[in-house]
Amino acid sequence: MQIYTKFKQPKPKRRTRSGAHWGWGLFVVLLLFGAWWRWVRVESAPDRGTTIGDARLQTFNPALPVTVVTNHARPVVGANILLTNRSAPIPATNRVTVMEPVVDSSVFPRSPRDTLEVQVALARAGISSGSFDGVAGSQTRAAIRAFQLRERLGESGIADAETRSRLLLTSPVLTNYVVSSNDLARLQPVATTWLGKSQQSALDYETLLELVAEKGHAHPLLIKRLNPSVNWTNVLAGTELRLPGVSYPPANGRAAQITIHLSGKTLKVFDANTNLLAHFPCSIAARVEKRPVGQLHVAVVAPNPNYTFDPEVFPESAEAQKLGRKLILPAGPNNPVGLAWIGLDRPGYGIHGTPAPEQVGRTESHGCFRLANWNAEYLLRMVTMGTPVSVVE
Repeated sequence: MQIYTKFKQPKPKRRTRSGAHWGWGLFVVLLLFGAWWRWVRVESAPDRGTTIGDARLQTFNPALPVTVVTNHARPVVGANILLTNRSAPIPATNRVTVMEPVVDSSVFPRSPRDTLEVQVALARAGISSGSFDGVAGSQTRAAIRAFQLRERLGESGIADAETRSRLLLTSPVLTNYVVSSNDLARLQPVATTWLGKSQQSALDYETLLELVAEKGHAHPLLIKRLNPSVNWTNVLAGTELRLPGVSYPPANGRAAQITIHLSGKTLKVFDANTNLLAHFPCSIAARVEKRPVGQLHVAVVAPNPNYTFDPEVFPESAEAQKLGRKLILPAGPNNPVGLAWIGLDRPGYGIHGTPAPEQVGRTESHGCFRLANWNAEYLLRMVTMGTPVSVVE
């Protein structure tokens, strides 16, 4: 009887996990369906790109050849390219930046649409982001902050809508440049030794690519991307190239104060009313003890200078130690101090140009402050003997 009762007694209902499994399963299915639908919409869009602001972005494999499409200038995504007022950076995964060299039929003045246009617009205002490359790196962000400082905007370093509304372009970003016979005639190899350099008639440009890159204030890689069909080993006179169209404003204002920030590797020029006249990235000394912190003054101003090679300044050079004597190197853009020398009232220190402008912004000098040649020449026109130079951390 006890067995029968135990057998017939209804078992208590147990809560199973099948309902919870069904709920989670449905959630996962809906999530996967949403992701699939989003992918289908993106893949079926024209050019398989994503529109952000006024520019269409596309991902390119840098191992493949770059094709330039005739349309308005637009970039292919690079590292943290600033295109809109969004604060989140665009991730970079094996991508390159390409600007399409075409005639801009826009009505001017207008706001810049992408990073290269921002860089050119800043330069036209006397604010340099270094060699143009179309990538919003640290030097571009510093230049944007300098412009925002001048315009009394929030110094975010991001080309947001308000910043771009003040940073107007009055002419197309790209321009045509026709290679002349004089351009080709001035090209010459640069010796690899100090003695060899001292024996040359000039330390001029080695290649046409180097020459036109400096004319366009641009990184050589950008010039190549703007002119993909050019054979740079055999460029003939009459060849038409596309370069950034840039010129600094007239250097009417005189520098009343130069401030060099070591931490930011920047040089700023102010007038007597503390208005910002110019901003440049600069290289500083590799060794901390070689950085002349404090108040200095301009003592010498020399355009297109020659260079005195002193072996004592280059203890790491085996050739310098063997020479044991000073050498005079001729002038030219590939001179160690480039196309301008602004000597300071501390012996051996100065602000000068460089034969490698795309490397400006590093900690690698022996103590001087290096600028791109075009920036050093522009600064030269604004300073006078005695202009104060403040070097701060």
